[in-house]
Amino acid sequence: MIDSIFVNLYTDSLKKGTYNYINVDGKLSNGNYLPLDSTHIVFWASEGKFSGNSLWIDKNFKYDHVLIKVLLRSNPKLNKEFTIYIKKKPDDEKLPTPEEVIHEMENKSKKYKKKNI
Repeated sequence: MIDSIFVNLYTDSLKKGTYNYINVDGKLSNGNYLPLDSTHIVFWASEGKFSGNSLWIDKNFKYDHVLIKVLLRSNPKLNKEFTIYIKKKPDDEKLPTPEEVIHEMENKSKKYKKKNI
């Protein structure tokens, strides 16, 4: 039996033009946690469209946030309502290549060894 529900977001904002996963866990009466999906939860959003646990936000979305509500199908008294803001900055960040990450780790390791000798 589910005693309570928790929303665990993987991000602090929603991206336009993509699906955004909304993670909901249920705390069971025995203290364990159960990941919940649309078979357990009813998802509602002020904008966008849900497919399972994922909320699609259109790339032309004009507002700065979305209101989301989730409720447990077996006990609608267990529900959460929260606001998630829309990401404003573009996704133009250049991530380092695997080679650059390895090089940086090697340099840090060399500096640490010199410092501790």
